[in-house]
Amino acid sequence: MKFTEKYSRLFQLLLPTPLSMVLILSIITIIFAYIFTAPTLSDVSYVLTILDYWERGLWNNGLSVFALQMMLILVLGHILAMTPAVNKLIIKLTSFATNNAKAAALVCFSTVVVALFNWGLGLIFGAIIARKVGEKALQEGINLNYPLIGAAGYSSLMVWHGGISGSSTTKVAEKNHLKELMNGIMSPEQIEKLPEAISFSETVFSPMNLFASCLLLILLPAVMYFLGKGKSFTTLNRLSSEEVKVETNLKPYGAEKIDYSTLTTKLVGSIIILYLSVKVFNSENIQTFSFITPNFINLSLLGLGFFFHKNIMEFLKATDQAIGGASGILIQFPLYFGIMGIMKESGLVNMLSNFFVAHSTANSFPVFTLFSAGIVNVFVPSGGGQWAIQGPIIVQAVQDLQVSLPKSIMALAYGDQLTNMLQPFWALPLLGITKLKAKEILPYTLILMVVGSVIYIGTLLLF
Repeated sequence: MKFTEKYSRLFQLLLPTPLSMVLILSIITIIFAYIFTAPTLSDVSYVLTILDYWERGLWNNGLSVFALQMMLILVLGHILAMTPAVNKLIIKLTSFATNNAKAAALVCFSTVVVALFNWGLGLIFGAIIARKVGEKALQEGINLNYPLIGAAGYSSLMVWHGGISGSSTTKVAEKNHLKELMNGIMSPEQIEKLPEAISFSETVFSPMNLFASCLLLILLPAVMYFLGKGKSFTTLNRLSSEEVKVETNLKPYGAEKIDYSTLTTKLVGSIIILYLSVKVFNSENIQTFSFITPNFINLSLLGLGFFFHKNIMEFLKATDQAIGGASGILIQFPLYFGIMGIMKESGLVNMLSNFFVAHSTANSFPVFTLFSAGIVNVFVPSGGGQWAIQGPIIVQAVQDLQVSLPKSIMALAYGDQLTNMLQPFWALPLLGITKLKAKEILPYTLILMVVGSVIYIGTLLLF
């Protein structure tokens, strides 16, 4: 593991925190916009025009809604992961983790399944089940490669964008999102040719993505099982099997009875779930899954969170713990939108699109998109922020090259999630819960990335 340890140190040496990175990218974008789009390089006043583009992008109403939707997907997924029902499921699953290899495969498989449903839930679920497996091994004296188990729990971030909570796929499923995204970039005639929406039947539930997802569900746990056969074991003394218990008011007084009543959460949760069920049943073209949008996902998570938490007080305590994980989205997303504002208004988007078109063919463009998305994700570790920046470039290039837009969107999704195995930004919640360090799991996440690269590139070429 000497190479991976050197890689980890190099990564920490060269890359600052994600917040510093987006600030650096903002400055670089301002400089590039000035160099390539200023009427003359001596026109210093154009800097103020660029900053005006940045400010308009920063507070773009539509993108601000998008940021809130992504924050809620993470927070509500985390809240659901902390319910007693999910905790019981995790304890049941850990009973099958009788040795290192089985534990690694179990954690990986269950985490991938959950992440395909919701990325926020998958992220926290993977961290919790990895921690529980470690506690079980500590109690029962099982030899365990704990960093391998942690890496298996982080596998969710390499599949999430191909699931039903993917940032790009859920946004393009919303009516008129593409047209609003390209407003000011394309001509009215070009915008008119764009589809009103791209349903999940064309992206997440397309034969191509279902094929890739099935391969991931089989091969990733198999690789983890094989790695678990090794003799590399670690000490688990860093763990404590003590559980944090939620305090309850044994004698609620007055209106507090509502806060501590199980009936409250069960009633509210049932109403939301029933409403959504009726809405799905009455939706048009139900077979295309067009009803699945960020708002639908968040309302589903809210209903399930209420239903499976014991009472309002437990729901609020879970919210307090979950909300911290969304701080990166709250601060960084508007900054990404500012970058997009500069690129959109200055014309940099069209320049980059023309570059892609000049160096791609209809066959190579999806693979080229995957690699470019993977590189961008190292610097913009957010599927939503990346879609805001790279989405317009892809849409413009797709129309010029006359290639499949749904396939190109999935190529972006594949590239975005692949390099999460290099970029430990989203591993921070897992590292906090498991008490692991980034350099401990990176050797194994690198292997996951190699396997995922073969699957995703092969799928794009095959379909």
